Amino acid sequence: MARKKNLETFAPWGLLIASILLWQLICAAFDVSEFVFPSPLQIVRSLIEFAVPIAEHAWRTFWTTMVGFAISIVVGVVLGFVIGSSRLAYAAMYPLMTAFNALPKAAFVPILVVWFGIGVGPAVLTAFLISFFPITVNIATGLATLEPELEDVLRVLGAKRWDVLVKVGLPRSMPYFFGSLKVAITLAFVGTTVSEMTASNEGVGYLLVSAGSSMQMGLAFAGLVVVGAMAMAMYEFFSVLEKRITGWAHRGSQ
Repeated sequence: MARKKNLETFAPWGLLIASILLWQLICAAFDVSEFVFPSPLQIVRSLIEFAVPIAEHAWRTFWTTMVGFAISIVVGVVLGFVIGSSRLAYAAMYPLMTAFNALPKAAFVPILVVWFGIGVGPAVLTAFLISFFPITVNIATGLATLEPELEDVLRVLGAKRWDVLVKVGLPRSMPYFFGSLKVAITLAFVGTTVSEMTASNEGVGYLLVSAGSSMQMGLAFAGLVVVGAMAMAMYEFFSVLEKRITGWAHRGSQ
């Protein structure tokens, strides 16, 4: 059991290292130009050479994403509770929200620029718009799929509808909630970066556009690596939080 757990822990790192080595070998074997597809070593050199500006832009992207993500948690939980607690609300709102989620969020950026100007506002709102839907859906699903038999037993014992939702439904929805957070945080970084590429003069998205226009592909890929690293770090943070808070839901896999 311990050996299997160790393998599961180190498997992602092993795959990552193997992928980087293969990438480096392909670039070296075929003498791929840095202006076309930089090698991992060239990306590392760019990370070291431009460490200060990359850190500044990454910090801007990180806190902007966190603000938008925090708003998405609040709105997503409230909407999810409303939709999941009422069949009427579920039938009325879920199709509309699904249609809204299908709209490309990048199309909202020019509209947000007109409303809020270039800068933090469009980036925060884009991160929010792209990440609140998974949270809403998972909270609503957790509440809407509460077993009728369990609800009947609780009502026989004197529990009211509100008690069932708050004391049983919400705790039962926690695994769904943390699962949605791990998905939503990665989407939030996508939203922020896309907005920064067209409506900001700071952030990793702006850095990507600037590097691409000056043919500094190593710097552009370094920006992508930083965004990916931040998203992975937050994903792991919520994974640890999930296991600590909802350990009862994972006891069979431990």
